[in-house]
Amino acid sequence: MFNYLPFFGLSIAFQDYQLGKPILSFGDSVTWVGLKHFRDFINSIFFKRVFTNTIRLSVTNLLWGFWVPIVFAILLNEIRTKWYKKTVQTLVYLPYFISTVIVVALLVTLTSPGGVINKVNIALAGKPINYMQDPKYFDFLYVASGIWKSFGYSSIIYLAAISAIDPTLYEAVTIDGGNRYHRMRHVTLPGILPTVVILLILSIGGILGANTEKILLMYNTATMDRADVIGTYVYRIGLINMKYSYTTAVGLFSNIINFCLVIGANLISRKVTDHSLW
Repeated sequence: MFNYLPFFGLSIAFQDYQLGKPILSFGDSVTWVGLKHFRDFINSIFFKRVFTNTIRLSVTNLLWGFWVPIVFAILLNEIRTKWYKKTVQTLVYLPYFISTVIVVALLVTLTSPGGVINKVNIALAGKPINYMQDPKYFDFLYVASGIWKSFGYSSIIYLAAISAIDPTLYEAVTIDGGNRYHRMRHVTLPGILPTVVILLILSIGGILGANTEKILLMYNTATMDRADVIGTYVYRIGLINMKYSYTTAVGLFSNIINFCLVIGANLISRKVTDHSLW
């Protein structure tokens, strides 16, 4: 209902659609324009900015954020004190259930000129830094806050994969004289490799899908050149300026690229690691 029926609405990407007009009609009420909106987007003065920003933020987030839940799950699995392990799990899971609005509000409060971070800056360097107004800090704030919010919850699937590993494999490594490092390297990592590969392929498929909601809350006129992505561009042009056909074409353009990335990543993974989605 929510994934396949909306496919019919993609037809407006090839029309000059106006509210109130039918979508699927070949009469005079519908103006078909072919690939006009796709060409307009590629030739737009904003194309390079939004496309480059989307790629940069998504790739940076993938490079820094993908491995954190894996490492955390492996290290957490090595903890033998149950009460301590459960406490750590609870503390790192909690940020996931905090709404994005609250996370950004906390970020703004902490980095404001009178915030805790700037109080430390004043004590050490003698001057505050307006992080939210400085474009060079945007990437770090976006990625770091995203990792803090999601790494604990993302580690659940890796912990589930680790729990499915045969315990006798760990015993065999111990009998052969292996320590914790050897158990992690030769048993845990190979045991969760299929899960890691599948999630990596799916993550690559979202390269052009930066967190629009979070960026809308974080960016401002000072950071626009570095923070404006495809999602925020679609929001401004589509919902505010009501150019529905144009922004549907932009969204379809990015989704086609994401689809191609998933196919490509899956083929490469199948050849290199023998693990793939299909």
